[in-house]
Amino acid sequence: MAALVLAAPPPVAAAPRTGAGTVPPFATTATRQQASPTPPPPRLPRDFRGKGKWIVRDLDIEVPFTWEGRDGDSQMTAGGPQYPIWFTNLIYHDTLYTLTYKWPGLTEHPCSRIPGFNLEALNQGFENARFVGPETLRRTPQRRVNHWRVGVVLPQLPPGNHPRLPLALGDIYVDERDPGTFWQVLQFGVQNLYDPELDEWLVMDTFEHRPGTVTLPRRCEPPR
Repeated sequence: MAALVLAAPPPVAAAPRTGAGTVPPFATTATRQQASPTPPPPRLPRDFRGKGKWIVRDLDIEVPFTWEGRDGDSQMTAGGPQYPIWFTNLIYHDTLYTLTYKWPGLTEHPCSRIPGFNLEALNQGFENARFVGPETLRRTPQRRVNHWRVGVVLPQLPPGNHPRLPLALGDIYVDERDPGTFWQVLQFGVQNLYDPELDEWLVMDTFEHRPGTVTLPRRCEPPR
């Protein structure tokens, strides 16, 4: 993701492949009545590993997806050489990387590099997330989650009739008992520049709190 860059998105030119809108049929939710004070916000752990699906609904694309973290670094990988899309996003040694190998209509494949971004910055951004409420994800198995919304809107102006750009918005669904277990994320905004509708989903089937594997692609410049 560009590790869930929702909280602190890079410049538009970097266009990381990562993402709010309505919940589609593949993962509908039902709101439950809130029975307790606001829970702690999402917080990505230092060590984790999980598998699931990356879904681009308007392109009718669904590919395998992995998300892993080790000692504060993290890496998302969606698809592969045999799929219509294939990309990886990393937080690696205080640097944010995005490399898109395949995407419909894309002819350039640079590895973007944005220094000065790490896990602490990401989780600090999550602290400003807005609690939507407790919900149940209607999947197999059903999961009881807390729904959070994060976003960056520019320019930052007071309430009133002002032009605003939703640069990066997202809905994050974490386990109701553990804000460090991520089950679903919808990302929307300019950061999803390659997609015509600017929205992409990640849906996790597994999420374990043990170290994963994070590997910087050879075509990406190492951190300085």
